[in-house]
Amino acid sequence: MSSEDARWRRDGGTRRRWRVRGTRIPLPGQATVAEPQHSGIPEQRFLISDLCRLLEGYLPEEQVREVYRAYLFGAEAHEGQHRLSGEPYIYHPIAVARILAGMRMDHQSIMAAILHDVIEDTPTAKDQLEKLFGQEVADLVDGVSKLTQIQFESKAEAQAENFRKMMLAMVKDIRVIVIKLADRLHNMRTLGVMRPDKRRRIARETLEIYAPIANRLGMNAIRLELEDLGFAALHPMRSRVLAEAVKRARGNRKEILNKIETAIRERLLQEQIEGEVKSREKHLYSLYLKMRNKGLSFSEVSDVYAFRVIVDSVDTCYRVLGIMHNLYKPVPGKFKDYIAIPKANGYQSLHTVLFGPFGVPIEVQIRTRDMDRVAEAGIAAHWLYKSGESGAASAQARAREWLRELLEMQKSAGDSLEFLENVKIDLFPDEVYVFTPRGEIMELPRGATPVDFAYAVHTEVGNTCIAAKIDRRLAPLRTPLLNGQTVEIITAPGAHPNPAWLNFVVTGKARANIRHHLKNLRREEAVGLGQRLLDKALAGLGSSLEALEPGRIEDFVSDCGLAGIDDLLEDIGLGNRMPLLVARQLVGSSEEEGAVQEAAGGASRPLAIKGTEGMVVSFAKCCRPIPGDQIVGFVSAGRGIVIHRQECRNVADFRSQPEKWLDVEWEPDIEGDFAAELRVEVANQRGVLATVAAAIADEGSNIENVDIEERDGMNTSILFTLTVRDRRHLAQVMRRIRHLPLVLRVTRVKS
Repeated sequence: MSSEDARWRRDGGTRRRWRVRGTRIPLPGQATVAEPQHSGIPEQRFLISDLCRLLEGYLPEEQVREVYRAYLFGAEAHEGQHRLSGEPYIYHPIAVARILAGMRMDHQSIMAAILHDVIEDTPTAKDQLEKLFGQEVADLVDGVSKLTQIQFESKAEAQAENFRKMMLAMVKDIRVIVIKLADRLHNMRTLGVMRPDKRRRIARETLEIYAPIANRLGMNAIRLELEDLGFAALHPMRSRVLAEAVKRARGNRKEILNKIETAIRERLLQEQIEGEVKSREKHLYSLYLKMRNKGLSFSEVSDVYAFRVIVDSVDTCYRVLGIMHNLYKPVPGKFKDYIAIPKANGYQSLHTVLFGPFGVPIEVQIRTRDMDRVAEAGIAAHWLYKSGESGAASAQARAREWLRELLEMQKSAGDSLEFLENVKIDLFPDEVYVFTPRGEIMELPRGATPVDFAYAVHTEVGNTCIAAKIDRRLAPLRTPLLNGQTVEIITAPGAHPNPAWLNFVVTGKARANIRHHLKNLRREEAVGLGQRLLDKALAGLGSSLEALEPGRIEDFVSDCGLAGIDDLLEDIGLGNRMPLLVARQLVGSSEEEGAVQEAAGGASRPLAIKGTEGMVVSFAKCCRPIPGDQIVGFVSAGRGIVIHRQECRNVADFRSQPEKWLDVEWEPDIEGDFAAELRVEVANQRGVLATVAAAIADEGSNIENVDIEERDGMNTSILFTLTVRDRRHLAQVMRRIRHLPLVLRVTRVKS
């Protein structure tokens, strides 16, 4: 403990005069003096006494004492631990607390920041923290802590599960993510001591997850610093080159900037409007993304001059907009009103682009002071400005709405990696605004489709969606929505999500709900198939599921480590367990006894294939079996049963695994369409493909795919994938094609 800290403790934390020796740790977005970017080791440290003095500026004395008590506990818990830079570990929690104090966070958040690593890095348990500092502080610390006791198959899975845990804690208390962002910000400021590979991994994670979360919560100052620090760590050379280019360009731009700024100020004075005019400089990562994504040169992205006008009221914002459009001509289609329709993170402002002097484009943002505070601090404005502004409340409300959607996504996600993927999709909302038939505005990411819209309205609307009308006209479900369109969803009670929707939906909510429904559907189908397979295997042993004692089944399920019989049947249906082996264990017979019982009972009836089993019974694409073919079933782990034709050449390759083969047959009155492949040799003449396709259509068959292979100048081979009801239907199609004058030969593709 430093002498300064000792003096503060001796004084009992009361408001006495002291000398502050530590250099200030910068606020988010400020230039770092005490901790140069990537230096690893701070030149001067920020002491607990400095922190307490800062807190006394806005917290009651007894709460500052609580913070100091948390510091004493944290310092003792981390005793002997050091960061890679060599400094005592406790300096990191104090620095994180300093960032939060700059946001004027409450004392519990400051205490949690000081204690945020004690559960993860020391023997301290959550119960101990709860006893000493209360449940709220303990929950905040636990929310930020990683899962260290659970073993994961991969680092990616561990990171995803930790992220899921943090997001769920954040749903309960939004301060969790504010603490985590402050923690990540300080780690990024001191990243230089890490190995290059670890530095890149942390920087990539920051740019992909934490900076977008800060943006989603409207915490712009933290986002900008995280992005620039992440960019410098991930691409140090590009960052340096770009920084030098910006520095050189700054001198050349100064004269034009001053001229435009003066013109705006003078015009505001003429109109008797009090306002603050600031010129804005784009930060490095933003410039880099524009150059990379749009293929622009540095001069093209840096030639845009950006200004911000801050006024006292919303009414004045629109007056200033008119003044700007009168001063310089506006660029058509570049005006955006985020005051009337705020962004997803609560951001409000008027944006316009103007033709400036010498033809240079000018970007102008016009907002009120309250809007400016919320734009910089986001949800932190709630603590930073205790004035109950509607803007700060709006940012909080929108953040909570997003968290509610995250919770819904988490329930639908199969695992942590899927949840993380869905959240990443949701973290980049370039918005499009559409209307419901009642005139309500819905906010969706750019590229969203009617299916995304349906799930945004309600999960059940998405699940039962069958069609959509855009501006009162029927439109395909994959149509990207545009600003200002009115969307109406048509539903049907028995409808279900289509797996093909996953190819075009863009929102995490839609993706998670579609996958969740398909998994449930697959489970139901697997359980049904598993029951049929097990019954068939038990029948061969002279038994059945009904004849078995319930206790015997429960014991077997328990021995397998499964929750219930449905899990066992699902495993069998998906091919993860062999039905014959399960049947023998349930009956209690050995392999030899089972063989004798099967011989005595005679061959059991083959499993009937109905064609409606769903995802757990699939038809091999190598031979494409159809009703009427002699077929066999192959049990494939995780996929269920794959049906092959008996003459398929792949059947011979699998003969070495007889335990995985099943006797199967077609259901007598089977209905449906099944894919088959035909190779048609034709004379190479104009219109021949259309003639053959018309003949196929006349026989009631649908063409799914066509591949053309030119043999020589005279003949062409056409491979059709078409749907038929059975072998008889296929024979009719082939007969019709053979009678065409330009057709030389028709054969069915075997494998």
